[in-house]
Parts: sequence; structure tokens; C-alpha cells
Amino acid sequence: MKIGYCTWSMPTVPIDTIVRFVAETGYDSLEPTVTPGYSIELYSMDAAERKRVKRLIQDSGLEIPAISGHASLVERDPEVHEQNFKRLRDSVDLCVEWTLGDRPPALDTTAGGTPGEWEAVKPLVVDRVGALVEYGAAHGVVIAMAPHYRSCITRPEQMLELLDLVKSPYLRVNFDISHFLLYGYGITESVEMMASVTEHAHIRDVRGQVPDFEFLIPGEGDIDYVLYLREMQRMGYTGHITAEISLMVQERPNYDALVAMKQTYAVMARAFDEAGVRRS
Repeated sequence: MKIGYCTWSMPTVPIDTIVRFVAETGYDSLEPTVTPGYSIELYSMDAAERKRVKRLIQDSGLEIPAISGHASLVERDPEVHEQNFKRLRDSVDLCVEWTLGDRPPALDTTAGGTPGEWEAVKPLVVDRVGALVEYGAAHGVVIAMAPHYRSCITRPEQMLELLDLVKSPYLRVNFDISHFLLYGYGITESVEMMASVTEHAHIRDVRGQVPDFEFLIPGEGDIDYVLYLREMQRMGYTGHITAEISLMVQERPNYDALVAMKQTYAVMARAFDEAGVRRS
């Protein structure tokens, strides 16, 4: 396994600063966020800038396991959906362009929607996710769907059902265990359900459960990262564990993106050592 960092955690920090500090801190990989409001938003980069950013990351020695390009797939307004779907297709194209190894980064996204409406929107989600996965497959890009406590897919059983209904090796999971812990699932239980279908993993810290909870920087909350890493290893996961600092934390008046990044690395590197998990 490897330790990564997602630029979701630092929306306004210039990409040159991010890459330099992430690499110098000791991370193995970087997940760029290209959604609106971020320093390398998808449509803010021309062809030359896309090439420059790729070269910047490559020269730093960092890998790109995934690109964060969230856009809702359950919008009812046809025009809004077409805009969202175009953004997702264009993000798939960026994954291809930013390939550094023998396969493109995965595209991380959520289904959108709200908790409790899974049964109502399931046919729509299956149809639209299926279309996106078909586009990804044509370009060799895995769509890593992220269950999220505020989306229509909140529980592991729902994610497994979607995988069964779409049935494609190009649809897998962006597994952030914190969202399942919020609904009362344990670490071992969550990992046993998700690890074998996980393309990419996110971590953050958390305390409490829905509706009384807070997301935190790793090391501040209740997640036992040593147990988590041992369970991921036991279940055969060998990919990237990428930290993502939540918007809840970013809204703190004293939030420092670079300090949070360094704290996260210290916590995760220590957990890897204590768990006896080798960074491949």
C-alpha cells in the first residue's frame, strides 16, 4: 500500500506549492481535484497547463492513482445533467492524459442525491452510471464510485447492489471508511465488504455518528488506523490510501492546509509502521 494526499484538502493552494510540499513531506502519491472552486479546475486549464501540471507531478516522483472529479448523476433537469455528464466525460479524458504508469488514474466521483432515496433513484443511477462506465471502459479508465453520507449511496449494501446491477470491471469503489462508520458499521465489517471491490481508498478522521458527528484531521478522532490498515492488508488491498480533509475541517477559522497535510502524514506513516504494513 501507499500513502497519498488529495488536493480536495487545499482548494486555493497553487498546484506548484501543493506538489512541492506533498512530495517533500514524504507522500507517495497525489490525487488532483478538478471540480469547480479548485486551483486546477478542469476547465480553467488549457492544453499547455494540463501538460505542465502532469510534468510537475511526474518530476516530483509522485504517482496519480485517481483524479477527483465529482458531479451529480441524479439531476432531473436534462440540461444540468448534460453539463454534469460532459464534465465527467472530460474528466475521464484528463485521466487518460495524466497517465503516469501503465494504466490511467481512476476517476473518483459520487452518485449525488440525498440519503434515503436510493430505491427511488436506483434505475436512474444504474442507467447513468452505466453510461459513464461505458465511456470510461472505452478509454481504459475505472470509475471509482464513492459512497457518501450525504448521497443516495450511503451504505455498503447499496454500493454492492450498484456494482451487481452495472456489472463492469470498470466500475469499482472509492472506499472512504469514515462514511460507513457514521452509520454504525465497524472497521472490520466495512473493510470485509468493500476491500475486494475497492479501486482507491480515502481516509479522514471522525467522531460520533449521524446526525451527531464531526469530521476531523487524522489523529484527532476515533479511527483506529492500525486496525484499519491491518484489515485492508488482510483482505488483499494493495493500492493507495489517500487522505482527504473534509470541508467541515476546512471551515475552521484557523485551518492551515499545509499543517493539516503534514499532521496527516505523520499519523499515517506511524500507523503503517505500527501495523507492519510495508509501503510498496
